Amino acid sequence: MSLRNFKTSNPVFNSYFWEDDKSSVKTMSVAGIFFKSVIGILVIAAITAYLWKLNEAGTSMRWFSLGGMLGAVIVSVLISIRQNWAHILVPLYIIAKGFFLGGFSAYAHKNFPDLPYQAIGVTIITFFVMLLLYQLRIIVVTKKFRSVIITATVSIMVVYLISWILSFFGIKTYIWGTSWFAIIFNVLAAIVASFALLLDFDYIERYKNKAPKHKEWLATWGLLATLIWLYVEVLRLMQKLAIRF
Repeated sequence: MSLRNFKTSNPVFNSYFWEDDKSSVKTMSVAGIFFKSVIGILVIAAITAYLWKLNEAGTSMRWFSLGGMLGAVIVSVLISIRQNWAHILVPLYIIAKGFFLGGFSAYAHKNFPDLPYQAIGVTIITFFVMLLLYQLRIIVVTKKFRSVIITATVSIMVVYLISWILSFFGIKTYIWGTSWFAIIFNVLAAIVASFALLLDFDYIERYKNKAPKHKEWLATWGLLATLIWLYVEVLRLMQKLAIRF
């Protein structure tokens, strides 16, 4: 069966990015993806820590977070169009995400100092738990499982997109409040993000030692996108619970 038939909820791992490249001698490795991902996380953490200090000094984080989000979206589009530039664009994506996360989590850090650290801890633990579940095949990524996660991911993103557009017209939707409905939505989103990691692990495993070496940048992009999504969902959930209780 062709590897191109396998799909994941993360658009970064779409088969569009994984066409054969016979000119490449070295192939994508898990170690290479891990190294690039760790460096990316360290860069994001450094930018976030710097923005926290600026926020404590009274600097508004609104434009940092908004600019980082828009920058990450633009760079992601460029990567999808010019995948051969991934080694340049993915580091730019990481920097943009650093500004977005720095601004996003600055509020939580200032008003609930322990929450960002707790969210980071939950994200790390979830990552390794899902990796263990995948490696031990306790949860098997089947075609049906993949379809459910893809459908859930797309649905959540559509809800976020519609809510974001409505916010420009002064309309606040249920997902931004602290009602039980909003909390349940956050819980479901965090669960879907967790299971999306399984699909990413599965896809990376299928292409390791097969795809060209430069595809590691694309794999890093996808994995970081899922981890950041999970962190954001966990932090938002913790904020809502802290405010409510």
